[in-house]
Amino acid sequence: MGAVVRILHLGDLHLGYEPRFLGPRAPAFQAERDRVLERAVDFALRPESGVQLVVIAGDLFETHRPPARLVEHVLAQLRRLEAGGIPVVTVPGNHDEITYHDSVYLERRQEWPGVLVTNPLPEHVATLEVAGVPVHLYSLAYRGGVTPTNPPLDRFPRADGPGVHLAVFHGTLDSLGLPPDETGRSLPLRAEALARAEYDYIALGHIHARHEIRVGRGVAVYPGPVEGKGFDDPGAGVWQLVDLAPGGPVRLETVPAGRRPIETLDLDVTGMEGPEDLAAALMARSNPQAILRVRLTGALGFPVDPEAMAERLRDRFYHLEIVDETMSLSPALLAAWAQEPTVRGELVRRLQARWEAADEAERPVIALALRYGLAALKGGTGR
Repeated sequence: MGAVVRILHLGDLHLGYEPRFLGPRAPAFQAERDRVLERAVDFALRPESGVQLVVIAGDLFETHRPPARLVEHVLAQLRRLEAGGIPVVTVPGNHDEITYHDSVYLERRQEWPGVLVTNPLPEHVATLEVAGVPVHLYSLAYRGGVTPTNPPLDRFPRADGPGVHLAVFHGTLDSLGLPPDETGRSLPLRAEALARAEYDYIALGHIHARHEIRVGRGVAVYPGPVEGKGFDDPGAGVWQLVDLAPGGPVRLETVPAGRRPIETLDLDVTGMEGPEDLAAALMARSNPQAILRVRLTGALGFPVDPEAMAERLRDRFYHLEIVDETMSLSPALLAAWAQEPTVRGELVRRLQARWEAADEAERPVIALALRYGLAALKGGTGR
């Protein structure tokens, strides 16, 4: 197959993001997240990693005006790559958008290490010589009012000559089937148009989950952010490596990046007899490194204070949130409802009778049926 170019593909690092939901833990976790580029550079510079080119596919920063200290740290890391003989390509995203006159990329463009993409339309930006292989680079930096989004871009350039053809965009590929962003700032990308350009690899950013999509003869990949931002954006936790060879297949490899786990757990409390049962169930999942959200579901027969319970177990997790999504069904309340000459009363009486006759495997199902039935009645008397 001949010479191979190994690429580290990064995207959506969102340096400078403030995780305010963590309360007093927020500053420490923010500082930890902001070191992710430094960790990526450490990884790339290890001889055993074999990385020869680093691509940053947008949203390196959380905003277009990140703090000066953070910018200096980022520039120092990119210079480390250059000093180690590894070229780097940086493409602005929609969070760190170049549209604004005070964008970090406009203010620091003269000293930005490597290739900084600033052109608002698709261009053959550069040809880099990497490991003896010409790498033809194609990209754009979205600019509001300049970069076409409606209709989406329909033509992408492709240079002649030997080597590999690498495209880098921060946008939404239509073949993912996601709803369009009416603002256009997500840069809609047509897979059909990209396929016509016959790129070998399309390094994408913007979607916060890892995806591999076949596009014509090549492959498009969203690596996902290494570190998460919260429970709905937990991060992919991997370094995305790409091996490209002229005329050869694209080879993908992911390497664990050691992210802090951000997890959501659904815990069915049906059948628990008191707060100690709940505490024991939570302690069984203890992880001092984890940022954990626990959603309590099912039928809860005792009162619980989620905040007090989370505080009680605070030292067993990096951060713990407890969300009560149960139907509170104390025996006294059920007994009172069962006496009502209402639809609600009839529902409670029937399901209580089913509960008494049921075995242990059936009881959780009956409890959920009672919960959902009462929720459907919305607490009304159902006369």
